[in-house]
Amino acid sequence: MATYQSKRPYAYGTGRRKSSTARVHLIPNGSGSITINGRTLDEYFGLETLKLIVRQPLAATETAEKFDVEATVAGGGMTGQARSVTASPAPCSRSTRTTAARSRPPVISPAIRA
Repeated sequence: MATYQSKRPYAYGTGRRKSSTARVHLIPNGSGSITINGRTLDEYFGLETLKLIVRQPLAATETAEKFDVEATVAGGGMTGQARSVTASPAPCSRSTRTTAARSRPPVISPAIRA
């Protein structure tokens, strides 16, 4: 049985907030685009506050233009979904360290922990 190989390497993380769940793929060497459920961030979240919440982890680590974010969210309200996407980059950085690139240091993790 053949195993699936992605065309682009990515880090995967799951974030949860209240009854919302987000499955997030961080794709390195990206342009900074954020896609949620197949729609752009501006199309999915109408409020600027929610857009800011989603961008916070990447802005805090100064990696907003280095990654593409592809998220699938389900459950809860819009604020819970935005917060669940925000909770996802820390697990993504751990998966980057353990699976995608074992020899590289973590990309986001130290700045999030600080």
